[in-house]
Amino acid sequence: MKRMVAVLALSGTLAATACSAPGGDPVTTGGSAPVNVKSTCGTDPVKLKGYFETGFPLPRTLSEEFTAQFPNVTWDIREDQFAVITQNAPRVLSDDPPDLVRVPQVSELAKDGLLLNLDSYATAYGWDKWPASQLEQMRFGADGERGDGSLQAMGLNFSMTGIFYNKKLAAQIGMTEAPRTLAAFDTVLQKAKDAGITPINQFNGGATGGLAFPLQNLMAAYGDAAPINDWIFNKQGSTIDTPSNVQAAQHLEKWIKAGFFAPDINSQDYAMMMSRFIGGKNLFIFSGDWESGNLDKQMAGNAGFFLMPSNEAVGKQAAMSAPLTYGISAKSTNADCAAFFLNWVATNEKARDIGVTVGGSHPMGPTDAYMPAVGADTVTAGTLAAGATIGKDNGSMDFIANATGSIYAKSWTPQLQKLVAGQQTPQGLLTAVQKDYESQVKG
Repeated sequence: MKRMVAVLALSGTLAATACSAPGGDPVTTGGSAPVNVKSTCGTDPVKLKGYFETGFPLPRTLSEEFTAQFPNVTWDIREDQFAVITQNAPRVLSDDPPDLVRVPQVSELAKDGLLLNLDSYATAYGWDKWPASQLEQMRFGADGERGDGSLQAMGLNFSMTGIFYNKKLAAQIGMTEAPRTLAAFDTVLQKAKDAGITPINQFNGGATGGLAFPLQNLMAAYGDAAPINDWIFNKQGSTIDTPSNVQAAQHLEKWIKAGFFAPDINSQDYAMMMSRFIGGKNLFIFSGDWESGNLDKQMAGNAGFFLMPSNEAVGKQAAMSAPLTYGISAKSTNADCAAFFLNWVATNEKARDIGVTVGGSHPMGPTDAYMPAVGADTVTAGTLAAGATIGKDNGSMDFIANATGSIYAKSWTPQLQKLVAGQQTPQGLLTAVQKDYESQVKG
């Protein structure tokens, strides 16, 4: 506890003084940890170059507040969709390296030396004294597996996915509480359809296979989280093609054939999904707590959140729960300032306020760090409470789209789109994804 308090005190001192020159020792080896680092952005002008994910206000809001507190630091931000970043990150980090980049998948970028090893900063700021589970998804070892080894990225918060619902539409079909089993959820979906309400609207068009969200939730309902994490972390011998995951894919296909999804999901992007849900066009969406603040504003009092129920009445719950991951380019010219920003996000009270009110999720940082109060009847309160449940059940999973750099765009997305079109079977989907995964991991 004393160490954690010391970390917070150090952060406050750094933020208050911040008087040395910007930038630390130059990085001469791609991916290596700098020997000496400066825990400051200095007072000379600094322009941080960012490559961020479009459609998510948290990074920009944090960058604006950071500049308000440190006026010598300005930003040059480029944004792309997640799937585009997934494909472009290696090229961008090589040819036009930003200081901070949204990292969709750590392993391949770390293996290729494109990300700066953050171990020196972890020591300087005390990140290695935070709960280990906050950082494990961003560690990469010499054996080529994620989950341990050197720290290759940091999170702006710890996000979690689940199911948002429209309270007014739920009341129309008699849903007064969150379904407690998967069978009960199926019953609610059928009631919605019978009442003329679109049960689920989910983006699944273009390069973004949004059906990966409900599929992974169903995987959690049928099986344990650990084997799924092993697969995402590239553990040797791991497979996504398991009996319980086949059941999950079969259940997803059952929902598709029952008409529980909007019929045009294969042509929808994420923005359209959110627009329809906010406009009251459907009962459920599968998304993440990054939307909590947005829904508290645009659907005040009319949006709720719950975790995917287990297939068993007393089963534990699991969810995709991962840091909103950002890395520093191995070629960054402002690595010290970028790391200072990442530490500020986790330890500054105003930044943590933004993380909760805008990001809707739990900030990174020490266990005893400041937490802002939230209204009891808000979506944000619901997502934070769900996060506590996932922690208790040890049910945190990374996103299946993050297993390799191209598994989302080249495998999950087209296979899920084929499943919707009736051109793929549940077993065939998992077999195809596993085959692609093995070739990508070996490559």
